[in-house]
Amino acid sequence: MAGLRERGGSRIQRPWSVYRASTFELSNEMIGLALAGNSQDPDEPVLEFSVACTDLLTPALDRKPNSFVAVSCTTPPQAFWTKHAQTEVIEGTSNPIFLSSIAFFQDSNINQQTQVKLAVYDVKDRSQGTMYMLGSALFPVKELLQERSHRLDLELRSAENQRVGNVTIAAWQMEERQDQRMSVGRLPDSINGRTMLPVDESLAESMGVRIKYSSLCKDTLLRSVFGGTMSRMYRFPTTDGNHLRVLEQMAESVLSLNIPRQFVKLLLEEDASRVCELEELGELSPCWENLRRQIVSQYQTIILAYQETLTDLNDYRGPSFKASNLKAERKLEFMPTNLHVQRMRVQDELGFEHTYDVITIGAPAAHCQGFKNSGLRKLIQKFEEAKKHEYEEGCSALSSSQSIVYIPQDIVRAKEIIAHINTLKTQVSYYAERLSRAAKDRSASGLERTLAILADKTRQLVTVCDCKLLASAIQALNAARPEYIASKASPSADSEQVVLRNDQDTLLAKWSGRNSRSSLHADWHEEEWEKVWLNVDKSLECIIQRVDKLLQKERRPSVSSQDSSQMDLQGGATKKDDEKGGAFWINPGSQSQDSPSSQPPPSSSPPPSSSPPALSSAHPPSPEKESYGSPSAEEAYPGEWSEALYPLLTTLTECVAMMSDTAKKSMVFLLMQDSAPTIAMDLSLQYRRDVVFCQTLTALICGFIIKLRNCLRDNGFLRQLYTIGLLAQFESLLSTYGEELAMLEDMSVGIMDLRNVTFKVTQATGSSAPDMLPIITGNRDGFNVRIPLPGTMFDALPREIQSGMLLRVQPVHFNVGINEQQTLAEKFGDTSLQEIINLESLSRLNSYYEQFKEVLPEDCLPRSRSQTCLPELLRFLGQNVHARKNKNVDILWQAAEICRRLNGVRFTSCKSAKDRTAMSVTLEQCLILQHEHGMAPQVFTQALDCMRSEGCRRENTVKNVGCRKYAFNSLQLKAFPKHYRPPDGTFGKVET
Repeated sequence: MAGLRERGGSRIQRPWSVYRASTFELSNEMIGLALAGNSQDPDEPVLEFSVACTDLLTPALDRKPNSFVAVSCTTPPQAFWTKHAQTEVIEGTSNPIFLSSIAFFQDSNINQQTQVKLAVYDVKDRSQGTMYMLGSALFPVKELLQERSHRLDLELRSAENQRVGNVTIAAWQMEERQDQRMSVGRLPDSINGRTMLPVDESLAESMGVRIKYSSLCKDTLLRSVFGGTMSRMYRFPTTDGNHLRVLEQMAESVLSLNIPRQFVKLLLEEDASRVCELEELGELSPCWENLRRQIVSQYQTIILAYQETLTDLNDYRGPSFKASNLKAERKLEFMPTNLHVQRMRVQDELGFEHTYDVITIGAPAAHCQGFKNSGLRKLIQKFEEAKKHEYEEGCSALSSSQSIVYIPQDIVRAKEIIAHINTLKTQVSYYAERLSRAAKDRSASGLERTLAILADKTRQLVTVCDCKLLASAIQALNAARPEYIASKASPSADSEQVVLRNDQDTLLAKWSGRNSRSSLHADWHEEEWEKVWLNVDKSLECIIQRVDKLLQKERRPSVSSQDSSQMDLQGGATKKDDEKGGAFWINPGSQSQDSPSSQPPPSSSPPPSSSPPALSSAHPPSPEKESYGSPSAEEAYPGEWSEALYPLLTTLTECVAMMSDTAKKSMVFLLMQDSAPTIAMDLSLQYRRDVVFCQTLTALICGFIIKLRNCLRDNGFLRQLYTIGLLAQFESLLSTYGEELAMLEDMSVGIMDLRNVTFKVTQATGSSAPDMLPIITGNRDGFNVRIPLPGTMFDALPREIQSGMLLRVQPVHFNVGINEQQTLAEKFGDTSLQEIINLESLSRLNSYYEQFKEVLPEDCLPRSRSQTCLPELLRFLGQNVHARKNKNVDILWQAAEICRRLNGVRFTSCKSAKDRTAMSVTLEQCLILQHEHGMAPQVFTQALDCMRSEGCRRENTVKNVGCRKYAFNSLQLKAFPKHYRPPDGTFGKVET
């Protein structure tokens, strides 16, 4: 609406003619076409009108009404009225002009015969909800559309048929439809200062000439991820006398269930593999076996919990979001609470669209497990202290009882070694098979390319295994074998043993005895392990030499017998040189030094690591000498290359398998020793961390998908994405008092764990909704999320992203408590956690911007009407973070603006994402409208109340607890910052 009347005061009312639609006659056919909707933009309403009242009369002449308009409709042959929408309440005026417009979308199914009834109510007491109907008016849709100005002035009649005022209806939609019929070819090269890429029109359901923004309802990608979309329309006046058309939307996501299902399945597989690794250690002496059994038992308990959770998630048939009153439901604890996308689309006076999205989510926390023992930050600190205590205790025992103690760096290195071995072993096997295939196909170029990769991967694996930590761990594992114990003298009272005890529900284990690690050298020496990985390196060299000979022969197919003899002699010299070097060749199929095989069988399996591999001083097996110099090598030897390389590749593969398995088992044994003392605490902590991380990850994936979809045509953002990664800015409104303090601890850890997440964009294999759902792979050390896009969207991406580049995430988290509990924390408690979180995130945000400045130009960023540059904003944010000011919500406002201006994704949370979150996102929307789109400042408060009373977030309360009220009371709200208080009548005591 153009004008606005001040409460209780006079104000100049802008004439309706400022906003009048084009004056033209509409035929029945045109009316039908108009009501069918805009196929280019399904989010656009088929009919939208604004409402204003004049000269409203109340029975008490000394009181002006607090009025709102309720809109109902009926379409023949329907014989009853259906409530469709209502406006906000405007207090203390007889001439209200309502900012919320009445919109009918494509699913409204209205037609020319639809009757619309406007009922005007006077609210006597907003807090109690007491009201009465002043009067009503009725009109058919056809009449509004056929009116030349698309405007109707109707009398309001009371139940006694008395005139109680007038109501004016002005339709907006028709003029805008005409403006949108310009050709796509007239789309400007740049919009709002941003370079726009030319993209196929099929890329998005667009608004024709206007920049194409994706529809939550109809877009191929987004409709497969989001659903249950609610929409509200508003018309806000601007400072220059024009208006803004604002569409507010809220949608839930199927990922709330889909991601936890995938995630828990990955956790199950990871922990099951841990148990398999422990079982595959082979036979251990009784003391170590007992320790292993207890650790496996702990893992099996946690695996059972994951299995039950996965079954519950697969059996779940409810809505695709978890209501706030179910946040402590055990069966759904991995699901995020009340996850929605909150969208605002703004159309300015030039017709250009701007979209702002915020992901809202209840604070990611382990509600089911409770908060009596604090949250993750303190639990992790306690766990690290317990590990440190065990390490110190072990070090002190080292001098007296010669315990085996590994420093923390050893543990980190062991996990890295296992990961590298798993990856490289698989790659070596894969490229060995590729090399064999190239040999079979006699592809010289394929042979060279594949050999180069195989050599690189094999040498990387050898480098990983050339490690003193591995050698000592192999010695320790060898000493834990029954045969080692049996070979020792009869144990005495102080002989080596594993001492087990239960201390405060934590399994503790120590290896004590008179013999130190040096005693293990009697049966195993570092030189023996060195021979194992050296032989892998040597077998690779033989393959390289054989391939060189084959390729030389291919290039010179008619060499003389003399040349051939020379090559054989050179080969013999090489063999002699090898023997002089004293290399030992492992025969994986043999357990005896006296029985080497000349050609190991292809399916021979490596021996268990409990006994040293058989060694031979002989040269590795090789095929019979070929007769070089034959006129046609292919006729004489059809499978010459394959026959020449097969035994060497078999030897390499099996030696690699033996080396890898031995190394991996020794590292698993090392980790078993390290984890034993604190295994129960470790797994309990890990379970809580998994729950929190899963909720946070789900929100992140939703944010990534919607940001990527919105910015498919923004090559500045895409360049930033693959260069320095995506900025994910989390805002939370949790207090630092009571349970919410522990929730904040959980949430902060979950957000920081997102640094282990990468994204990869792929082309979808099909066009159905399941084909568009993201796929998670990886483990707790790092998860990768594959985002499938339809072909037309994928083709619009830059080459770097199409080629599979991993896209990183930089999460930051700012918290400011705003409720009455935060008042208690500030006066009697502790706000240090909030200060630490904000300082850490300020540092990361500054670091992200510094990275941006180093490698990217400023024009990658969106333009802003703000006069404050980014460095200044960051400086102001730093000042506020360092200032010890209570409930300093400027931190949240500045962090949100910086995030938007750095192309980031916004997330907002409170305990349930229902009440304080609603206050935050509606305030953010109004701030954006005022600062970026010139909304008139005198309507700021009315616009804010309008969104809170009639917007999508009010409906979010109904979805969660079945009541259309925010869960505040008057006493609580006195402690809230002014801009975070809802209008009267919209709050009350309800379940949270």
